[in-house]
This record gives sequence, C-alpha cells and structure tokens, in this order.
Amino acid sequence: MAHISPLTSSIAALALALTGCGQGTAAGPGRRVEGQPVETRPPEADDQKPAFAGQTRAPYRTAGVAYEVLTVADGLDHPWGMAFLPDGAILVTEKPGRMRVVSTGGQLSPPVDGVPPVDDRNQGGLLDVALDPQFAQNNLVYWSYSEPRDGGNGTAVARATLVREPPALRDLAIIWRMTPTLDSDKHFGSRLVFGRDGALFITTGERSIMEGRVQAQRLDSAFGKVIRIKPDGAIPDDNPFVGREGALPAIWSYGHRNIQSAALHPGTGALWTVEHGARGGDEVNVVAPGKDYGWPTITYGIEYSGGKIGEGLTAREGMEQPAYYWDPVIAPSGMAFYEADLFPAWKGSLFVGSLVGKHLARLTLDGDRVVGEERLLADRARMRDVRVGPDGAVYVLTDEDDGQILKLVPADRKP
Repeated sequence: MAHISPLTSSIAALALALTGCGQGTAAGPGRRVEGQPVETRPPEADDQKPAFAGQTRAPYRTAGVAYEVLTVADGLDHPWGMAFLPDGAILVTEKPGRMRVVSTGGQLSPPVDGVPPVDDRNQGGLLDVALDPQFAQNNLVYWSYSEPRDGGNGTAVARATLVREPPALRDLAIIWRMTPTLDSDKHFGSRLVFGRDGALFITTGERSIMEGRVQAQRLDSAFGKVIRIKPDGAIPDDNPFVGREGALPAIWSYGHRNIQSAALHPGTGALWTVEHGARGGDEVNVVAPGKDYGWPTITYGIEYSGGKIGEGLTAREGMEQPAYYWDPVIAPSGMAFYEADLFPAWKGSLFVGSLVGKHLARLTLDGDRVVGEERLLADRARMRDVRVGPDGAVYVLTDEDDGQILKLVPADRKP
C-alpha cells in the first residue's frame, strides 16, 4: 500500500498534456462560481452553436463533498481497464499487454498467463476488461485489445476462464473481431459493458485515418460503432440491422468517432457513451439501437489542422444530437454512474475521466441532460478509467508509466 494524500474538490490547477487524439491545453479546474460555466476557454469552433440550451458549457455545480484520495496500488504500466472480483481484488489491464490481479492490500500479482499478443503502438494494446455477469459461477473474463494481423490490426474481444493461483487464463476464445483489418495505431475504442439482458456491448473507433473515418457511416464496417453480441459471440436476434443486406448484424449504433467511455444508466438501463472529438466535440450520447450519431458528417469541432470537418455541419436530419459536448475537449476515457451510499451527495452523478484535462469530471444530471459540472482531482494525472467499487468508493486509473489505482473516500471515513 502506498501513501495516503488528502485532496478536496476545491483544488485548482492548470496543465498542458498530450493525448493520442491530438493536443491542446488542459481543461484544468475551470471556473468555480455557482451558476457560471466551468469552461472558460474559447471554443475551437467559435462559429458553431449548440442545438439546445445546456448542450455544452454546463454551469459549475458542486455537491460540497470533502474527500480523501488513497493510493490503492502503484507500479502499473499505463493501466487501461479494471474490474472488481468478488473478493474485493481488482483485475487490471496494462496497455503493453499484461493483466494483473491487485489484492485488497494493493499488491500486484505476476502477469496473468495466457494473454494473447497485442499491438501496443500509440493507442493500441491491452485495453478494457469485464467480468461475466455469472462470474461467481463460471469465472469468465472478457477483454478487448488491438490484435496484430496480416496487413494491420483491429480491435478484438476475447474471453477465458480466470485461474487465480497462479494467475492464468484458460480455454481462451476470441468471440469478436473488428472488420475490416486496417493498418492504423489509433482509435480502437474498446469499452466493454454488459446489458441487463446479458448481451455484451463493445465500443469501437473509426481508426482515425481518412480511410477508416468514412467507414463510421457504413454498415458493412465495424469502425465507429457500438457492437452488441451474446457472451459467446453469437448475434442477438433483436439487433437493429439483423437481416439487412450489406449490414453487419452485430451493429447496435453507428456514426461514432472513438468511444473510450461507456456505462449503463442505473435507472433506465440504457447505454451511455462518451466519445472523443477532434479539436472540440467530445460527446456524451444516450445510445439507442439503429441510430446514427453523425460522425464525420456532423460534429462540434474542427480538424487538428484548424479547418472544417467535412462541410462543418453540426446537425442533419436523421442524425442524433449529443446530450452534451465539450469544446475544447477534455479527452474522455472511462465513466461511471454513482448510486452508492458512501457519498450520498454524489448520488445520480456521472463521473468521466479526462486525459488531456488531467481531472475527473463530475456531471450533475436531470434526466438525460447535463445541468452541472465539477472538476475533481485537478492536475493529478491523466485519468484513464473510473469505476464505483463494491464499497461505494470511486476508483480511478491513472495513465502513466507508474500508473496508480486511486480511491476516493469521504474525508471523515479514513481507514
């Protein structure tokens, strides 16, 4: 176990950071005046206007929570995803291709044996991890990764039985592969979320390069999509494009850029995602089957070079508007809804990790609208994933050479 360091939600800092999706000034803590927008920087796309009031630049709204930040574990090499095992240990992926079990005391296991090779260039590597809903009975673990292939790579999802002593994966099966294969080292997407019906959602990216970008609008490509499959890789009969000629039957929604945040809404059971924009246009979306979320035809943002994306449109009939967007970007990765009892004042909040902003965004919701924003852990580190633990604490992965698992607990509840 490493050190314990106190922080409160009033910490303010600014930083400059780089992400695999481009570069920009860090979002920092922003303005902290109730009723005034948190974001104070000018938008990248200063000629674009939101489709409805409150779609961007939410006002600062704090819950007034004092919290402590505990370092649960460190020494992780760019950790990417985590899942809580029944005994309280945490299964963690490291981007270069290792999976580890972190004990309740913070000790790292040796690398889990049996992880297949990954292409860990740039944004690739060993990515998200999730437990089967029946893990207590079957010990099945699922993970996503950038699979090296002849002619390039692509996102793949595998499952296997987890053995704890010594840690190993047995009876491995690859249950889904992104098609087509493309030689790109960016935009793999890769979050894994089980729906209430037991189906598995997989988020993807459109591979960044122009050859892939245009395929976000094509139904014969898995680029820029939310995918929905059964746990064994079979296609659910109620997927929206089952039976449509020329369409991949695993597609649930399309027109996405690069989704690295996904979670089920605790009340409705709907899948919510947050995807990376370019220069501007990080989007919170409430994902519905068969819908087109617009990329790259419509977007709030501009090219990294400064020019328009396509025709510079932000709306088109038949394409969905985001519930919320950031311009400039925060570079979102990881998200979690909070419904636990440890922080009563945070109930109903949506937490989103920020890479370029180096903070944890807490969004206040009113239905499917964002009505407030607060930035926690300002300038602490690049935040890669966020989860709510079985103890009700908020856990965050930091994306660093010496990556950490951080744990937020009430200031008056020190262990």
